[in-house]
Amino acid sequence: MSMNSVRSDALEPTRSELKNASFGERLRRRIPVYGLPILLVLLIVIFSLILPQTFPTMLNVRSIISDKAIIALLSLAAMIPMAAGKIDLTVGYGIVLWHILAISLQTMAGIPWPFAVLIVIVLGACVGLLNGLLVEVARIDSFIATLGTGTVLYAVALWHTGGRQVVAQLPQGFLSLNGTMVFGLPITGFYVIGLAIVLWLILEHLPIGRYLYAIGANPKAAALNGIPVQRYTMGAFVASGALTAVAGVLLASKLRIGQASVGLEYLLPALVGAFLGSTTIKPGRVNVWGTLAGVAILAVGIAGIQQFGGSFWVEPMFNGVTLLIAIGIAGYAQRRRGTNNKPFKKTGT
Repeated sequence: MSMNSVRSDALEPTRSELKNASFGERLRRRIPVYGLPILLVLLIVIFSLILPQTFPTMLNVRSIISDKAIIALLSLAAMIPMAAGKIDLTVGYGIVLWHILAISLQTMAGIPWPFAVLIVIVLGACVGLLNGLLVEVARIDSFIATLGTGTVLYAVALWHTGGRQVVAQLPQGFLSLNGTMVFGLPITGFYVIGLAIVLWLILEHLPIGRYLYAIGANPKAAALNGIPVQRYTMGAFVASGALTAVAGVLLASKLRIGQASVGLEYLLPALVGAFLGSTTIKPGRVNVWGTLAGVAILAVGIAGIQQFGGSFWVEPMFNGVTLLIAIGIAGYAQRRRGTNNKPFKKTGT
């Protein structure tokens, strides 16, 4: 039984494939690559024309960034193990415990906020290491392993809070982690861009990124080529766990209270963003800018629909439908790639 939960194969057309293709063929092959960013621009234009008083405003931009920055961070966190062909469900469950712990360490234990933040991030990395051990050493499928770990984290959060809110006066320095404005925009948006650039450099321009993608495409072949599959896969889970903890800290700074009923609603949109990201820029392979484009599609689409007066159920419906579409597109791209990779017969002239 394969231990890969997600295939990670690059499907974007190469220069050699496009060299002798007609204009129509080039366009057809390029649309899947840039289709999502094009759709994003079209949505922005359409909503701006239909809702000129509310949508194309700085207030709406700030609101979208403030609401979706944490989802973007979680999508990027989920993307790292997905590059190695694994799924990490603790991005949704972990943020429940981490945002509570970031507050309670300061209020109940009296720990200064910088040390409380550091402790939470280290604990997040430790949970990531546990996930890596379960997947790579115990050989449990990543979906099952992280579902189990996540459920335990959620149970710990419920036990710790007793089902009640954790409310206390928090220091201004901690609140500024999320509440600061830079150039008129929430600082969390700059966190996302900074993290995206770092991950892009690592995944696309350093050997570690090539190793992760090779593991995601075929772990056995990667191992035969001398790549330490176990070490890199476990490292991907550690990075995902640490980033989830960072998102939890920012959520605590934003909400200023901790409660176990908050956090799980981030799981689906975070995974949708990462899955959508695998359908664009580099179709068939999770990637940084595709993930951000996926999160942006969700953010813009939901904001526009809600401004039309959409009901409370619109957001989960939009997320679920978008996930199904993303999986369908990814499957179609895989089949097209398989068709396009069949050898061509030479014909005489």
